[in-house]
Amino acid sequence: MVLKVTKILAFQSLSGIYSAREFVWWYNGHPDYSSLKPDLKSSDTAVILGQGNVALDVARILLRPRTELASTDIARHALSALEESSIRKVFLVGRRGPVQAALTAKELREVLGIKNMHIRIKETDLTVTPADEEEMKNSRIRKRIYELLSKAAAAAGTSESDPDQRELHFVFFRQPDRFLESNERKGHVSGVNLEKTILESAGSGKQLAVGTGEFEDLNCSLVLKAIGYKSVPINGLPFDHKKGVVPNVRGRVVSQTVEGLSQTERGLYVCGWLKRGPVGIIATNLYCAEEMVGRISEDIEEGVFTSSKEGSKGLMQLLEKREVKKVDFSGWEKIDAKEKQMGSEKNKPREKLVTWEDLLAAAAAN
Repeated sequence: MVLKVTKILAFQSLSGIYSAREFVWWYNGHPDYSSLKPDLKSSDTAVILGQGNVALDVARILLRPRTELASTDIARHALSALEESSIRKVFLVGRRGPVQAALTAKELREVLGIKNMHIRIKETDLTVTPADEEEMKNSRIRKRIYELLSKAAAAAGTSESDPDQRELHFVFFRQPDRFLESNERKGHVSGVNLEKTILESAGSGKQLAVGTGEFEDLNCSLVLKAIGYKSVPINGLPFDHKKGVVPNVRGRVVSQTVEGLSQTERGLYVCGWLKRGPVGIIATNLYCAEEMVGRISEDIEEGVFTSSKEGSKGLMQLLEKREVKKVDFSGWEKIDAKEKQMGSEKNKPREKLVTWEDLLAAAAAN
C-alpha cells in the first residue's frame, strides 16, 4: 500500500525526485551541482517526465554503456556513480502521442543507436488518427520522428532477450498525477501515479491532451522532471505571462499602445528563450543571437537610437566597483587548457574542474 495525495506538488520534497536541469548540470560538472547524489542503486527503473531533447539526453546518459561514457568529457563524479548504477530501464512519459513527441531526429537516432538497448513502445500507441495524419502532412519533422519510433519498435519485437540488456520505454498518452512514497524508505519516492489521456482538437491543427480519469502506477526509485522551462519577468520590461516571453518583433522589444498596436521600445532587444520560449537547440540560440545583433546594427545605422554609455569599459568599472570576481577570456583559456591537459592524461577530451575554487585557481595561474 502506498500513501496517496491529491496533488503532485504535495510530494515535491520526496528524495529521489530531481529536475532534469539539476541532473544535466550534475553529469556536466556544474560546480553548484557536483555534490548532487542521485539515487541510481535502489532499483533498476527510472522515470523521466517529458519527451523532449533534454529528456532524451538524460535517458542516453542513464542507458549508454559505461565504457563509452568513459571516453567522453562527462564529469568524473558522475561517471563513478553511473558505473555503479543499477538502472536498466528508463521510462519516458509524455502526455500526447508519438506524432507529437517534441524530439529532433538527430538526437533520437543517437539514442536509438545505443548498443545492447531495446526500445519498448505499446503497439496501440503507434496507431494514428486522421488528425495525426494531418499533423505529419504539415510537418516533415513530426513524420520523421514517428517513422523512427515505429521502426525501432518493430525491430525490438524481433530481438532476443538479454539479462543485462537496457530498455528505453516510450510511454505515450500519460500525465503525472502524483508521486508515490515508499513504505520501506520513508520520505523517498517509490513511483509515479499516471493518468491516461486522450487527444482532443484545439483548433488550427493542434491536439491537446485531456485526462480520462483512469490511473495507473509506475514504480521506480528515481524521477527526473523534464517538462520544460518558463522564463520569468524582468523589471521594467513588458512580459507575456502566458507565453513566458518578452513581446518582440524579430528581437526588438515591443510594448502595447492604447490602440492595441505594437510599438518598438527604443534600444531594447531580446534573444534566446526570453524571446521565443523554451524551444530549440544550441544552434537555434546562435541564429537567434545573430538576428538580434543584426537588428541592433540596423538601428544604429538608421539613427534609431544613440547611447552615451561606455560599453564594455563601463561594465568593467561597474564590476570593479561592486567587487565582483570576474574571469576574462584569457582566464577562460587557462581553464580550457587545464581541463584538456587533465583529460589527455585519461584519454578523454577533457577532465572538468567541478569546484569554483579549482576553476578560479586555474584562471589565475601563471
